[in-house]
Amino acid sequence: MLEVKGLRVGRGGLRWQHDFALARGRVMALMGPSGAGKSTLLECLGGFVPPLAGEIVLDGRPLHGLRAEDRPVATLFQQHNLFEHISVAHNLRLGFRQGNPSAPQWRRVVDACELLGVADLLARLPGELSGGQRQRVALIRTVLRERPLILLDEPFGALDPDTRIEAGDWVRRVIDRDGKMLIFVTHDADDARRWADRTLEIGAA
Repeated sequence: MLEVKGLRVGRGGLRWQHDFALARGRVMALMGPSGAGKSTLLECLGGFVPPLAGEIVLDGRPLHGLRAEDRPVATLFQQHNLFEHISVAHNLRLGFRQGNPSAPQWRRVVDACELLGVADLLARLPGELSGGQRQRVALIRTVLRERPLILLDEPFGALDPDTRIEAGDWVRRVIDRDGKMLIFVTHDADDARRWADRTLEIGAA
């Protein structure tokens, strides 16, 4: 269970407060106009922006005092988070402890790559991929990491309609199967209706 209690976050002169809870195996969509603080909330939950006040508690463990690298959270920003100097396969392996997935873990990665149409790209460098291919690779690495809380910022924006549905359906199946929690930002109400159990509408500050 993720519990967000009286969490105040800010950027520039803007301030927002959030109170919500999310159970394991559940998905929440964040929606609202540009500048409403959706990405800032994800950055705070992930440990990249300090809160002004309030608490973030995951399975009874306070997170708000932990560094980003110490939180049981996997975050995908819009920049895709891929290392340009190493292969796609190496990037995917970095999602696991010491960059060394077990055979079953790597099988799940390969299966996801096949499903999402990037299995033939494993030997390439990220710079050789299209924007949609990069997004799919980064999505696979983030969602399959050994973290209970997944945060995705506009994860389907660079995908064509058919691939968007395939990717979103795959993400939802992983959340259901592994009992993870997902919060994702979207501007598309169809995304929220198809994959989210609830939607948090954030208004401009």
